[in-house]
Amino acid sequence: MGLSSRSAVAMHALTMLARWDHSLTSAEIADSLASNPVLVRRILGSLRDAGLVCSTEGRGGGWSLARAPREITLYDAYTAVEAGPVLSRHAHPPSDACEVGRHMQNVLDAEFRDAEQAMQERLGRTTIAHLLRQILAAERAFAAQTS
Repeated sequence: MGLSSRSAVAMHALTMLARWDHSLTSAEIADSLASNPVLVRRILGSLRDAGLVCSTEGRGGGWSLARAPREITLYDAYTAVEAGPVLSRHAHPPSDACEVGRHMQNVLDAEFRDAEQAMQERLGRTTIAHLLRQILAAERAFAAQTS
């Protein structure tokens, strides 16, 4: 399927939930994303299915993290909301009658697997806690510039 904006939305939502010590509604998260709460609810549903968030219904309900931010990696978020390989393969097999077509699929598969492995390793080293620290540092710098 390839990388979509679902990953960025999931990582944003998880960081929002890590930032506050109370549950948030999908509307509150959508406000931060400048997005639609319905889209956010779909993403949160996938995150819930992956065991990364939980929800409470009713007045005062909302979404919260199911695990500590230091225990949730960006790769966890990615796999919760994306399906299939990051890099798209040929939609149909290339021509066997061509020397390029005959070998291209196997050559690209090896390259793409290596690239996807590198992405998995990199996203697996970064946690939601790490993103939150970066956000808070950027906010402190922003506040210092504007005051």
